[in-house]
Amino acid sequence: MSLVGLTECKQRSVVSIKQAIMEVLRLIDYSLPKVEEIVIKPNMCYYWDWSTGQTTDPLFVAALIDLLREEISSQVKISIVESDASAMKCKYAFKYLGYEKLAKEYDVNLVNLSEAEAEKAQMSANGEVFEFSVPKIIKDADLRVNAAKMKYMSFTKVSCALKNIYGCNPYSKKFQFHSKLDKVLAALNKVMPFNLHMLDGLTVCGSKPLKLGLIMASQDPVATDAAAATIMGINPKSLAYLKLAEKEGLGKSKFVPKGTDLRYFKSLYPRKSLSEKTLLFGYRVACALGLDKRLI
Repeated sequence: MSLVGLTECKQRSVVSIKQAIMEVLRLIDYSLPKVEEIVIKPNMCYYWDWSTGQTTDPLFVAALIDLLREEISSQVKISIVESDASAMKCKYAFKYLGYEKLAKEYDVNLVNLSEAEAEKAQMSANGEVFEFSVPKIIKDADLRVNAAKMKYMSFTKVSCALKNIYGCNPYSKKFQFHSKLDKVLAALNKVMPFNLHMLDGLTVCGSKPLKLGLIMASQDPVATDAAAATIMGINPKSLAYLKLAEKEGLGKSKFVPKGTDLRYFKSLYPRKSLSEKTLLFGYRVACALGLDKRLI
């Protein structure tokens, strides 16, 4: 079983967040390797800022950058990456979400993967072969850090570590993959594996935004998602995408929690109401029937 580190960060400051990140890495016995090139993939799914709980807090990424430079080298090359989506353009998201300012202050690269050099690659999942464009900056990185969020999601019930890598697909019309999202997530995570999975749960969005103060880490994306689902009140065994990811060798859904009691965060998480869950279920059915292309 994989280790998942959890700790509470009570203050939204770079210093406090960095200490929390150091703690969860210690809990999972992870030492940052001496590398030259690093990519960080935050969640910038739309133009909602960090206060909504929908996107990764720039202060979380700033704290992570500070730690990487302290532990590895002040000269390490760091790139923050994201791609255009059906309803989101990076050139706007980078500015509105605070990453343009962050990149200037911390002297890191800000890369729109939809405009970056890429190579074609094929990968199978559950017997189906998919072709993706793999950005060279991700392929060539020595260390890939996933800085995900935990959210309810129409298609997969849960959006966390595995779903965040969906944003590494440079193709902007991502809604075309929604009817096969379970397979696509598995294939993408296989063709672009990340080394470290961090969770920014400082502010979360369940039925409403809430300052949860959770920082989580694991080397296993499946275990990360299983832990997040448990906190959100969802049985990991009910998640089809997670079962497929485990079947495809991406990780283990059984995990060993370390640090702050997982039940503490579970007791605080703002869960969806029955009516909201019913709406999400209806949308998943529509997607399964291929109706999502008509709804978007």
